[in-house]
Amino acid sequence: MKKLIEESLEKAISYDQYRTLVSDLIEQGKSTGEIQSDDLLNYSILNDKRMNRLDKTIEISENTKNKVKNVKKEQTWLVLTEGWCGDAAQNIPVINKIAEQNSKINLKFVLRDENPELMDQFLTNGGKAIPKLIAIDDESNVLGTWGPRPSEATSMVADYKEKYGKLDPEFKKDLQIWYNKNKGRNTENDLLSLFN
Repeated sequence: MKKLIEESLEKAISYDQYRTLVSDLIEQGKSTGEIQSDDLLNYSILNDKRMNRLDKTIEISENTKNKVKNVKKEQTWLVLTEGWCGDAAQNIPVINKIAEQNSKINLKFVLRDENPELMDQFLTNGGKAIPKLIAIDDESNVLGTWGPRPSEATSMVADYKEKYGKLDPEFKKDLQIWYNKNKGRNTENDLLSLFN
């Protein structure tokens, strides 16, 4: 596993590089990933706009800032993601704002579909759900993971699937409304567990 993590870190990119990659692909009429479709492109365009807005509006609480500033050990947060993923668009700006609070946290990104071996080590209920954050120490040991959704959203998804069997467009719309109202607070609180 350490070798796989080290190989993934070598090709990982920064937050700014990830944002630029997604925007550049959109300008070319593409989404991230090998599979291309109008739907994935449209999701990427929508998510790029969401992330632009969230980058400007997300504010981290003083409690979180204080806890993050107390992190003494160097660590890397490696995030598996794709530009078309709605959950990624809502959560990655929050993750970035938290990581910015302490220079000991190095935030890096890799694309899920270009890193299947890594993704297979961090499945959620057997699925390749993203975003998936892997906290790693300077010796490539896994300190903890987070994702693909904050705990309240995870409960909403589980309850809906239990009742209706699958997620439909109406639920996905409701989930985005929840994200907008929550303003990253649930993600922020869940991520604090990485520091305990």
